[in-house]
Amino acid sequence: MSDYIVQTILAGVWETFVMTVFSSLFSYIVGLPLGVLLYATSKGRLLQNRGVNAVIGTIVNVTRAVPFLILLVLLIPFTRLIVGQSIGTTAAIVPLTIGAIPIVARMVESSLSEVGPGIIEAATSMGASPLYTIIHFIIPEAMPSLLQGGAINVATVLGYSAMAGVIGGGGLGAIALQYGYYRYQKDVLWTTVALLIIMVMLIQELGIRMSKKHRKT
Repeated sequence: MSDYIVQTILAGVWETFVMTVFSSLFSYIVGLPLGVLLYATSKGRLLQNRGVNAVIGTIVNVTRAVPFLILLVLLIPFTRLIVGQSIGTTAAIVPLTIGAIPIVARMVESSLSEVGPGIIEAATSMGASPLYTIIHFIIPEAMPSLLQGGAINVATVLGYSAMAGVIGGGGLGAIALQYGYYRYQKDVLWTTVALLIIMVMLIQELGIRMSKKHRKT
């Protein structure tokens, strides 16, 4: 590979990293509260509310059901409205975030649901409010599972970022498409694939280590 291609790949790694980090961060800013609401308002929980749970659950399920490539196309006008453009690394963060929010919400809900009822009963018996119980008892108890779920979500966003290359999202996905597919440069294609696999493995390993460390504390 030429020096130009190497530099292009390195730039693609950075663009992929930026898209993944910011999309994961923004998706948790929205998805974490949604997940907590889904958990707290479900049947038998602290803030049981069938109507609220049904509305949030429907929105999350519908968004999750849309294939990401279709979501990319559907969100082009919205992306252009938010960031002023529909292609590039910055633009790709918008659909990546929206695509990841329902995944985060369901993962958070699942993690919180693993907390045993004894923790909740103990908090309630001490007179803790539902909000206090969730923040100071349930979430800390579910933290190892939340960390593992977070690693899975980041890896998912990383995979989505590769698909964003189809509409000019930048990163390794765009390089694989432009050089590996359109120009038949198989060495570039396999290099980008290998780099994506390595990044996913590193993220998952980090999540596992953080989860294990938190379980020991």
